[in-house]
Amino acid sequence: MKGTAERPRLAVYRSLMHVYAQLVDDTAGKTLAFASSLSPDIRDFIGHGGNKKAAGAVGTLLAKKAVALGIKRACFDRGGFLYHGCVAAIAEAARKEGLEF
Repeated sequence: MKGTAERPRLAVYRSLMHVYAQLVDDTAGKTLAFASSLSPDIRDFIGHGGNKKAAGAVGTLLAKKAVALGIKRACFDRGGFLYHGCVAAIAEAARKEGLEF
C-alpha cells in the first residue's frame, strides 16, 4: 500500500500506553499530518493514552488537520494490527470528521 499526495496513507501504530496516526505521502517520502495521544491538545483531555477514548480523539484531530490541508481521501494502513478497539476507533472518528477511506 502506497500513499500519494492526493490520497495519502493513514498509518496507525498503537502501543500499550499511546496511539499514533499519521498521513504519509510515500511518493515524496513526507509526513503530511501527525497526531498522537501525546499531543498537547489531546493529553489534557484524556487520562490514559492507550484506550479507545484517546484513539477517537487522535482520529478526530488527524482528520481535522487533513481537511485543513485539503485532503478528503486516504487509504487506511492498520500496520498489521487487527481492526478492532483502538485501531477501529481511529478510523471511525476520522470518518465522522469527513475523511474517506
